Amino acid sequence: MGTEPIFRGVGVALLTLFDDDGELLVGATAEHAAGLAMLGVRAIVVAGTTGEAAALAPEERDELVAAVRAAVPREVPVLAGTGAPTGGEAVQLTRAAAAAGADAALVLSPAGVTNPNGYYQRVAGGAGDLPLLAYHFPLASPPGIPLELLPGLPVRGVKDSSGDAERLAFLLERYDGDTYVGSPTLLALAGPLGATGAILAMANLEPERCVAAWAGDVGAQRALLETHLSTSEAFPRVLKERVAERFGTPTGVRRVLS
Repeated sequence: MGTEPIFRGVGVALLTLFDDDGELLVGATAEHAAGLAMLGVRAIVVAGTTGEAAALAPEERDELVAAVRAAVPREVPVLAGTGAPTGGEAVQLTRAAAAAGADAALVLSPAGVTNPNGYYQRVAGGAGDLPLLAYHFPLASPPGIPLELLPGLPVRGVKDSSGDAERLAFLLERYDGDTYVGSPTLLALAGPLGATGAILAMANLEPERCVAAWAGDVGAQRALLETHLSTSEAFPRVLKERVAERFGTPTGVRRVLS
């Protein structure tokens, strides 16, 4: 596409931190993001699926974006999750994210829509100069984005959280946009084969090991597998508990996503 990627390497799908009563902890969330940047994370995604976006009010999303943008180094881009059931809602969220300081938006495809081209055209038309990534996550928002539609979408690239190695092969060989994987099970494959980057919930807990696996360290990749399987249970509660054990962060959740 002739433009530099939004980022290369391992980014984090940032947890949103809450206290035990479900109150949003903006400062703690931003502090966690800053710590991960120091450990090698190259981008921060705020208010995505891992961030319990569906449980956040629009003003809470904006507050989080602004706080994280202020907390992390300028060279680490902050992306905002702005997917929504309709294009109009997604446009509003995207514009608000840009005003709050986001460097790009990650836009989840809407559930129940087999051809999301019109949705992405509308979001791109309302986003101004803010770069967009499409987000394919059929488990959370089925059916996702058909491969044949991707080249025509007005986006810089795609985050693909299907965990499908065959689909990754298509993206690497036949898609000109930037490819970001969303599953920690594919890191040692995607990085050495030339994917642009990864956006991972696992990077909240094991950023160093994610970076090593991305570089092709098979031992690091293998070590991530059990952690991935165990933290996927009652997500994001179990992941938050594990992150708390390592970093001392709060464990409150607003919504158990699976």
